[in-house]
Amino acid sequence: GPGNGNAAMAALRFRFAPPAASHGARDGSALTITTDHSVGAGHNSHTTRHPKMDVTNGRSMEHFRRLGVAERMRDVAVPRDHPMDVSWVTRLGEWELARFRYPDVETQRERIRACNDGSQPLEPCMRLSQIVLEPVLRDILLESPLVEIRYGWELESFVEEADNVAVILHEIATGQRQKVRRTLLAGCDGGGSVVRTQLGITTEGSYSVAKLYMVHFRSEARDLLQRFGIAWHYQSPVGRGLIAQDDLETWTLHTIVPPGTDPASLIPEEAVFEALGARFELEVLKANPWSPHMVVASEFGRGRVWLAGDAVHQVIPTGGYGMNTGICDAVDLAWKFAARLQGWGGSGLLESIAAERRPVATRNREASAMHMQLRIDIAAAYDPKIHETGGEGDATREAYGRLITELGNAENESLGIELDYRYRESPIVCGEDNEPPQDMLRCIPSTWPGARAPHLFLTDGTALYDRLGPWFTLLRFVDADVAPLERAAVARGVPLAVVDIRDAHAHSVYERDLVLVRPDNHAAWRGNAMPDDRSR
Repeated sequence: GPGNGNAAMAALRFRFAPPAASHGARDGSALTITTDHSVGAGHNSHTTRHPKMDVTNGRSMEHFRRLGVAERMRDVAVPRDHPMDVSWVTRLGEWELARFRYPDVETQRERIRACNDGSQPLEPCMRLSQIVLEPVLRDILLESPLVEIRYGWELESFVEEADNVAVILHEIATGQRQKVRRTLLAGCDGGGSVVRTQLGITTEGSYSVAKLYMVHFRSEARDLLQRFGIAWHYQSPVGRGLIAQDDLETWTLHTIVPPGTDPASLIPEEAVFEALGARFELEVLKANPWSPHMVVASEFGRGRVWLAGDAVHQVIPTGGYGMNTGICDAVDLAWKFAARLQGWGGSGLLESIAAERRPVATRNREASAMHMQLRIDIAAAYDPKIHETGGEGDATREAYGRLITELGNAENESLGIELDYRYRESPIVCGEDNEPPQDMLRCIPSTWPGARAPHLFLTDGTALYDRLGPWFTLLRFVDADVAPLERAAVARGVPLAVVDIRDAHAHSVYERDLVLVRPDNHAAWRGNAMPDDRSR
């Protein structure tokens, strides 16, 4: 779709596109609008150069694996054998207070396989800056005959008509305008979404909850920057955080702007030296003030026009719920768009986008605020004596380190938030009462309709997820006649694969003899016999 930057949404979406969405994007296809307002006005002629996201969580990686691109991404990420530790320091030039240790990708894989109770993701999380991620997704899109990408174009306006959406596109460099008509429109155009604004959709929540300053820089001073060993994040109690983007030479500092300070007066190099407690050679790549927002859109779209990503939710980065929530938005929107375009999705299918994704966005906004509150609690306990040498300084640092350790690091440990989100009110889930409990830190495996179906390795060593069909899959754990459901699917043109699993452990975790799994790995229905009513 025309636009710049944020290719993650388009990559996922168009992978589900029907044959009609051929190169050049004719009528009968979907148009995706993406943009990146964080890197300046207008629409860029390249992928983002702003260091936004730096972790792709296990749920997102499950989706990328399903799309066949996970290992391609890992090949350009931080090396697989590097840890994901989070270190709390007074300053990098002084003392380490506490360290939360997290394993590298391959060790995570071993632990996931050893656990195998349905509570883990199939894929480990991955350290990868969005600066690096987007070019990979762009290249994948360029290889696809289903997608046309136009950098340097913007959506100027659109009108929803009886059987399509008429869109006016504008090429920034030349001033050229073009009118195109498409069956559906996806607005993935960021926090300042033109699509959302034209729909008249408002956002709810709080804007500019903090004033921060970002310095993205290059330096090989690893004697300082890795003084306490390799870590992913280095946190300071006074609102400063350093992100190791590649464990080699690229780093990003975020620091709170002191009250009464004009951000325009800040010198990027000096901000880094003050935060880290030492002077060293560096090259500033990007520097700018920014403010996080805590908002969710009141609607996620309507009719033929729907939204995903920052266009419908913006959160504090703690927990990594911005891009990762957006990826799951895109998966949900993508398969439903494709179902409509292929003719087997019902007229009310798109309405389920809001019913499913808005509660998740609200929940993740609240979770990111909880994680931020923990950092605020740590900052509130700050004592300047942690920077002093001698016995009193040692004692203060030891006590402070204990406090940080006791408060924990839930923002990097909340598997329940990342994996166990449920589509309770969805009109395309056969809901049940007696919902299983939920926990923010743990994923409680269940096939309760609306929940993510559990990942498991089968007795032959293969992943159950890798057995699923591209669309709907009926998992059959016992000998049972499922012909009535197959006939019902054929009658409605719904693509359905029946997959037999004869694995006692998997049967136990999946809780029923028959489980219907959607294209996004969420359970749609379960039972021990065919339902009496197969008309829905």
